[in-house]
Amino acid sequence: MKQEKSNLLYKEAIERIPGGVNSPVRACKSVNRNPLFIKKADGAYLFDEDGNRFIDYIGSWGPMILGHRDPDVISAITSVLEKGTSFGAPTNLEIKLANLIIDVIDSVEMVRMVNSGTEAAMSAVRLARGYTGRDIIIKFDGCYHGHADTFLVEAGSGVATLSIPGSPGVPKSVIEHTISVPYNDIDAVRKIMKEKGSMVAAIIVEPVAGNMGMVLPEKDFLVKLKELTLANGSVLIFDEVMTGFRVAHGGAQSVYGVDPDITCLGKIIGGGLPVGAYGGKKEIMRYIAPEGPVYQAGTLSGNPVAMAAGIATLTKLGEPGFYDALSEKANYLAKGLKLAAKNAGVNVKVYTAGSMLGLFFTDKEVKNFDDAKKCNSDMFVKYYTNMLERGIYLAPSAFEALFVSSVHGKELLDKTIEAAEESMKEI
Repeated sequence: MKQEKSNLLYKEAIERIPGGVNSPVRACKSVNRNPLFIKKADGAYLFDEDGNRFIDYIGSWGPMILGHRDPDVISAITSVLEKGTSFGAPTNLEIKLANLIIDVIDSVEMVRMVNSGTEAAMSAVRLARGYTGRDIIIKFDGCYHGHADTFLVEAGSGVATLSIPGSPGVPKSVIEHTISVPYNDIDAVRKIMKEKGSMVAAIIVEPVAGNMGMVLPEKDFLVKLKELTLANGSVLIFDEVMTGFRVAHGGAQSVYGVDPDITCLGKIIGGGLPVGAYGGKKEIMRYIAPEGPVYQAGTLSGNPVAMAAGIATLTKLGEPGFYDALSEKANYLAKGLKLAAKNAGVNVKVYTAGSMLGLFFTDKEVKNFDDAKKCNSDMFVKYYTNMLERGIYLAPSAFEALFVSSVHGKELLDKTIEAAEESMKEI
């Protein structure tokens, strides 16, 4: 595989951009190589500057559920571009996208648009603190809620990939109100709530963890979180930036039967453009300015281009049978990966949630961040390199999920499974 042009671009980039990238994991340091610079994308494929073609399982880290350059999404964006890109004023498109979200996610009665998942989670926590008049936030080890100061305690995703426990620049006075406990450990949460429940503003959790690899919630874990927040007058926040419209049409909360007080969204609702949102019960959302005292604002929030892309995407996701077909693809791939590993004599655990997959090099069940960190990272690095050489584009981190899109046909899935078996046999 050629990489000359990408290497030259990276050499130039590191002189102009910190680390040569604008988001740390992209630097590919954890997989011991330079990043590929992407030139274009189409359907299920990415094409780099050297002309290499890859079957893409990152999907821009989740948003491209329809694949790249979906005709309806591109048409919607083009139509809006002819009228302008940003007005800094309300548009009808904001209402349309809000309605599409509210109609599908039962726990959301009102929604506020923002510009990223980080902004959504940050704003949701501020709202929870303002609504309850409390300070303490409980989160879970390995769950990533963006790079706001409050969340950089035992975070997953890029923080985990780079083995950073926290971050310089975050005052102790900020994170002293954040308590992080192991994912799926309801007893640890119960203990904290018994001691400090009257001071806990919110529990925030990825209902399906997607930033320590993909880890599923244990039976009744989410139900018990809801019970604990209700009993203590705290707010339950589901960070569905990744899982929203990805695990199921109504998000992970519809699968596990738990209605959070606030839901954070992003990725898919922007159709590939920068968008985030947070929403919940009217009683809570009305604390947001200008209706209430909790301030949050954004110049580009609800901009028409992003709204149009989101509307086009969510409209297509509402078509009958869409999610059944998508889950079938993910399950087919998961079954194939398990068989590939068996044929290669390699121990793996493969998990699925809707169109998300997690693959871990281990023979033990992965239930939390500690379990994920104990998996064979050296084996993952070799697997990643082998798959890339065979034209399969995976996240350059053992702590990220795989994403299947509606344009990953059986032929591409079979090619991926074949590449996986060959790659594992080489390890």
